[in-house]
Amino acid sequence: MSGITAFVYSENYLKYFLGEEHPFQQIRSKLTLELLKKLNAFDSKAKIFEGRRASEEELELVHSKDYINFVKEMSKKGYGYLDYGDTPAKKGIFEGACYVVGGTLKGCELIMEKEASHAFNFSGGLHHALPNSASGFCVFNDIAIGVRYLQKNYGLEKIAIVDIDAHHSDGVQKIFYSEPILKISFHRIGIFPGSGYIEEIGEDKGKGYSVNIPLPAGTFDEAFMYAFDEVVLPLIEKYEPEILINQFGIDAHFKDYLVDLSLTSKAYEEIAERMHKLAHKICKGKYLILGGGGYNIEKTVNCWALAFLKISQVKVNEEKVEELRDKEEVEKEERIFGIVKENVEKIKEVIFPF
Repeated sequence: MSGITAFVYSENYLKYFLGEEHPFQQIRSKLTLELLKKLNAFDSKAKIFEGRRASEEELELVHSKDYINFVKEMSKKGYGYLDYGDTPAKKGIFEGACYVVGGTLKGCELIMEKEASHAFNFSGGLHHALPNSASGFCVFNDIAIGVRYLQKNYGLEKIAIVDIDAHHSDGVQKIFYSEPILKISFHRIGIFPGSGYIEEIGEDKGKGYSVNIPLPAGTFDEAFMYAFDEVVLPLIEKYEPEILINQFGIDAHFKDYLVDLSLTSKAYEEIAERMHKLAHKICKGKYLILGGGGYNIEKTVNCWALAFLKISQVKVNEEKVEELRDKEEVEKEERIFGIVKENVEKIKEVIFPF
């Protein structure tokens, strides 16, 4: 394994544009790259790789031809919606979406061809998209396509997905609900998409492989990390995946505009550090990191940069890194921690026997 950390980027990601006033802004990936360049974060251990476009055949690993053609036609028209009102059909959205998926596939290739140990595609992580429809700002499900690509081209059987986005990873769960692909989703319960309850544990061969960690409003760093350590670490170690995929949405941040969770940059650095150690312990460092939610652009960019630095272990000016970290204190209610602990015990009751 090379030991290199790859940052996969393409200017074509910016064609995944949902509108000036839309909460989801793909510019975040570019701003993260620019910030890391300013910090001199790229050296012999961390490199920038050009993304590529996914082919329609690759999209068909998950999505139907009819849906792909629908997106293509709507992208030419440049008006209307790809779903029920969340995902606008702007001109060029099809090409942009193909590059987003291609960025994730490029990350898979770099890792599996041993050109990199870890790969980032912050334009990806679009976990709501379904085989026949867009959903929640997500056109094509690059996570699911990435899993199918790894299965088809590299023969992988045991793939683990850890999703820390504030919204439930419903698309990924539905696609692999009856398959033994380990899916762990942290999310604020009771908001879009309205799923992700503890009892949703999978079916048939997938029973016990869908793990949902619902979080109450106000969940703070220590409560989140308690759940992470109690659930994620033992499950990953028992499952022994051949690769780790980490959807690294930042919308659980206390400054996010859409969600009422209370994580700080400290939690995101700790998650990155733990996942990095797990990857080296369990699967020879094979670790793919994707983006996702995060609607406070400044905080999202800062946290993504901090995660990249933590995982790549590139040494940069520590004073400049410190400027990226949150200084504000957040409210920490013991009641919230109690709810999280109760949920963890329920998860253990329904998941750990499997």
